[in-house]
Amino acid sequence: MNTTRRTALQLAAAGAGALASTAVVKPRKDVTTYVFVSGSNGVATADPELTLRGHRSIGVGLPGHGPEEQFVRAYQAPQDLAALATLKSPVAGVTLDDYVEATVKVVRQVAEHGRVILVGGSLGGATITKVADAVPHLIDTLVYDAAYCCTRLRSPNDYVATPEGKTSLAGSLVSGIVADPAVIGALRVNWRTNDPEFLAAARKTFMADGTEGEFLALLNALLPDESMQVSSADARGRKERWGRVRRVYIRHTKDRMIPLALQDRMIREADAATPGNRFEVFSVAAAHAPTARAYKEISEILHRLAK
Repeated sequence: MNTTRRTALQLAAAGAGALASTAVVKPRKDVTTYVFVSGSNGVATADPELTLRGHRSIGVGLPGHGPEEQFVRAYQAPQDLAALATLKSPVAGVTLDDYVEATVKVVRQVAEHGRVILVGGSLGGATITKVADAVPHLIDTLVYDAAYCCTRLRSPNDYVATPEGKTSLAGSLVSGIVADPAVIGALRVNWRTNDPEFLAAARKTFMADGTEGEFLALLNALLPDESMQVSSADARGRKERWGRVRRVYIRHTKDRMIPLALQDRMIREADAATPGNRFEVFSVAAAHAPTARAYKEISEILHRLAK
């Protein structure tokens, strides 16, 4: 065989291999995509364990929640607290509708490639409820991971004010606020402070059962600013839209931010609103922010939902 012919055959084989490779990675309709909506001060994150198990996962970039938008020089050590007290926030004026719009955009894109499981943690529950109101036909399952689910009451703030919500330790974090919300247009918390009283309060609130390393890693990943408008917005879903989507609640039994009694109240009220479509409930012995060990259980629950 001469060199020219051999080269032509090699190129043809390479082209066939490329076509075969393309066929393998082409999106399949039987693949489930998990779309994650973070809670307060969170960044867009996905779950690599679910990807390892053959699924796809993606975090929603909420408006004003990019680290590049919120991490400024004044937030670094040594901190410039005077500057932090006056810098306008990138989430000033951001609403729940803005969160919903960003999430719907992602859901529309991924729904073209298979079924969608939409996961909201903490305040993210308000967003996923309203997304299900907007595009119920694009969502296979809603997952509230220790998250707000508003039905009888209007907003997350309304639920915090209930007897079940008043046991929350969220109020102990007030000392971390470093700016007047009226000046910067948001709630700004200095998660990078070294104040021992604040750190002790935050650890009890978020991750009392974690190691110091896990707890500090959590704080360093949080964004300082959160919108003031989202937690007070009307986050109720309509029975004929949100109420027809399969939904799951993952209870965190050691939660001190959204106490277990409040989680249970929201589950009961949602079930009463749509008795024909009740929550599937799972429980994990986890704080509000689960440790890596506890999150493995959550990943397992999410994985099984796709079967």
